[in-house]
Amino acid sequence: MTASQFTNVLFSVLSLFIDALLLAMLVRAVTGWFIREETAFTNFLYFVTEPVIMPVRMLCDGLGWFQGVPIDVPFFITAVLLSLINTALRAAV
Repeated sequence: MTASQFTNVLFSVLSLFIDALLLAMLVRAVTGWFIREETAFTNFLYFVTEPVIMPVRMLCDGLGWFQGVPIDVPFFITAVLLSLINTALRAAV
């Protein structure tokens, strides 16, 4: 396998991972509207998505941004950042 092929495979796998993460974030957001109690499924979604969202959440909290806003803005910022990264990865393949 050449370096170019390896890079293409790596970018494709990363893109697929980001797609799965974005899907998990979407499902987490939708289930948050309808399922109020903790379930194994909602705990799994939180476990998978929160480590990615947490750095953005900590940055926003540290800078005092979006305090008192009734929606989870760091969640949406993370989704946009992941989408931009995914677009760049797909363009590079």
